[in-house]
Amino acid sequence: MTEKLFYQDGYRREFQAKVLSCEPDGDMYKAVLDGTAFFPEGGGQYGDVGWLGDAEVVDTREKDGLIYHTVTSPLEAGSVVTGRLNWEVRFDRMQQHTGEHIISGLVHSRFGYDNVGFHLGEDYCTMDFNGPITKEELKEIELEANRAVFANLKVGITYPTKEELAVLEYRSKIEIEGQVRIITVPEYDVCACCAPHLGSTGEIGLIKLVHMINYKGGERITMVCGFRALADYNMKEENGKAISSLLSAKEYEVADAVARLKEETGSLKGRISSLTQKMLTYRAMEIPVTEDVVAVFDSGLEGSAPRELMNLLLNKGARVCAVFAGNEEQGFRYVIGSRERDVRPLCRRINEAFGGRGGGKPEMVQGSLCGNERDIRENLFF
Repeated sequence: MTEKLFYQDGYRREFQAKVLSCEPDGDMYKAVLDGTAFFPEGGGQYGDVGWLGDAEVVDTREKDGLIYHTVTSPLEAGSVVTGRLNWEVRFDRMQQHTGEHIISGLVHSRFGYDNVGFHLGEDYCTMDFNGPITKEELKEIELEANRAVFANLKVGITYPTKEELAVLEYRSKIEIEGQVRIITVPEYDVCACCAPHLGSTGEIGLIKLVHMINYKGGERITMVCGFRALADYNMKEENGKAISSLLSAKEYEVADAVARLKEETGSLKGRISSLTQKMLTYRAMEIPVTEDVVAVFDSGLEGSAPRELMNLLLNKGARVCAVFAGNEEQGFRYVIGSRERDVRPLCRRINEAFGGRGGGKPEMVQGSLCGNERDIRENLFF
């Protein structure tokens, strides 16, 4: 069994240990030591990273009581190495995990919901609760959680006996065999957990709940704590300043400015749509419909304009109408329609001739192809 130095001192950054084995594992190696301060993946948290001598530790996992360090270069069995944790990564994860305990404890005490899923990623961590929570209720939870942070409460770690556990009220996601490790945030949470935690809640710095979605009948909450919360704030502040500058509005007025811009944009879209309809009507009046297949090529047509122009020309009396939007360099988007003939054979022919893709119903087809206008026109016949 590997001696778990991280349980003796969760703030230990450096240690020395004997290499028991080191075996190749693909492009990497897996090293086992007689003791380690590297926490292995567990409890929703990734394994610690850092260095063993000059070898970089990229992952840490446990199996059957042995902790395996995935390292980038081999270590000599029997040698003594110095282990160094990537402390920034470890401290960040302890901030998130201790913050999660406070949030989960508050949700459990207020609503009776369980945390049925926890994932501590590299940027965000998520918590899944098996019941609904409103946005207003979540704001109250966030405020109370930060009161726990500012109170700088001592985080307790205990190993109760079976007798003590029998009368202790605590949260646990799974049935635990053997010794149970209890993490206690006074007045906020008592939970079984195997991961390293901060010594006091003040070290969390700040808890911010940034997103929520309905998930399997409950809620998935996204949270950032400590330095992640600061990074999240900095990113949003930078974006807010940029939007403020673009809109020529004060930072605290950007929402109102965006609302006005959205309203103006909607009004402009309505005017453009009206003008487009008039333009298409005039355009249709100018196009003769004497050919068996009336073909129109126009690089300025966008959105639904090709189909609308086609319908106008069919209304004017065209037996078959084909409208091509685009150009010879980038290709054409086409729509072909008729109220008298099945246009699918024509669609298949031009697709085969010009490497096109598309299809539809007897009365209308649409697709895209590449070619020049002259050759395409020569293939528009029945």
